[in-house]
Formats: sequence, structure tokens, C-alpha cells
Amino acid sequence: MEPLMIATPDGDCRAWLFTPSSGDGPLPGAIFYMDGVGIRPNMFAMAQRLADAGYAVLLPDLYFRAGDYGPFDPKVLLASDEARKPMMALLGTTSNVKAAADTEYFLKTLDARPEVKAGPIGTTGYCMGGAISLTVAGTWPDRIGAAASFHGGGLATDAETSPHRFAIKAKGRLYIGEADNDPYYPPEMGERLGKALDEAGVDYTRKLYEGSLHGWTQADFPIYDPPAAERHWDALLGLFAATIR
Repeated sequence: MEPLMIATPDGDCRAWLFTPSSGDGPLPGAIFYMDGVGIRPNMFAMAQRLADAGYAVLLPDLYFRAGDYGPFDPKVLLASDEARKPMMALLGTTSNVKAAADTEYFLKTLDARPEVKAGPIGTTGYCMGGAISLTVAGTWPDRIGAAASFHGGGLATDAETSPHRFAIKAKGRLYIGEADNDPYYPPEMGERLGKALDEAGVDYTRKLYEGSLHGWTQADFPIYDPPAAERHWDALLGLFAATIR
């Protein structure tokens, strides 16, 4: 894990580059978009696991506009509305559209690294990062070969900035891993997303992880679902192996 500072028009974004614990490069590049709880040990562990599968993985701190924060313990942070206030303040400093614009500088960073081979980039994201991952796929369609979203919320809304309005422009393959009984992504939203992608001819897969709640992939969440989390890893690595490898 190598810490980096990435210059953007809105300030320096701290980030980390992960490469395999062993093995030679250059490697396909990937961007890992964090969830709303922000940068913490579990984000590092997940990014390293993806890297160990044979990728050079960039993990940017999407809350860089807010300055220093955390790290937060999700079990404490998610316990009540009062405890969530610090996270809600941070959420207001970014958005799927802002993060997609920031991605111009993330891509330039990967392009400049000798560990990263030329070619399509993969993205994955969780919760808010899932919405960002799909938005990025449509914002940078000639760069993104695969994009995954896991328990992403608000993926198809009436807003002009809704992720589905961008995802329809994607040229790479998409994977949408959906939580069961998710208040941030009800069934009708999934149908709206699927309809938009179908009409645009996008190559995508939607998968409902039955019985798994919003945030099921996160080992530091109270609702972590280990078997379903492993299925998520199988899906993500299969997606990247079939596209950006």
C-alpha cells in the first residue's frame, strides 16, 4: 500500500495504491470507491484483497474536500441518527457527479504509474460508491471496461444527476449487486434501472442477494453476511477477469 496525494481543482485528494503482495506488473488498473462511512481499515483490507487478485487498485478518499475525519467505527456510527451526524456532514461534500469529475485525476494517476498497464480500467463501489461506480462508467465510457455496484442506493431516481442517466452511456460491462429489502434501492428502482439499461443496449447483470441487507459486503458492519460477501467477491473478480484482464 502506497499513500498518494492527487491534485484536483478542489484540492489535494489523499489516496492509496494497492498492488499484489507478490507478483510482477504491469497490472490492469482498478478504482475502488468507498462507502459512506469513509476510509478505514476495512476499506484497506478490501482494496488489498482486490489487488492480490492481480490488479493495481486505487482507493481515493472521496471526502477530501472536508479535511481530516475519522476513521469511524461503523457499529457506533450506524447505531442512531445522532451518531450518524458526522457521516451525514461528510456526505454533503461529495456526490456521484463530483466523484465522476474527480475520476479524471484518478485516471491520470493510474496512467502515470509503471505498475499499471495500458488498457481499460475496472471500477467497483459500495453504497454511495456503487452509485459513483455506475456514474463513472458512463462519464468515462472509453476508459472504463467494467463497473460494479454493490448495495448501491439511489441508482435510478428523478434527479438529473441520477446514476442511471449516466450508466446508459457505458460501453463497458456493468454488474449491479442488489441488497434485499433495501430502503435506499426498492424493487421499483431496480426495475427502472434495468429498463433504462435495456433500452440503451448496455451489457449488464443485475443480481439480487436474497436475505442480505444494505451493506452486506462490509466485514465491519453489524449486518455483514459472510457467505453473500464471498459471492460478491466471486462476481467482482469474474467481472474483471472477463473484461479488463
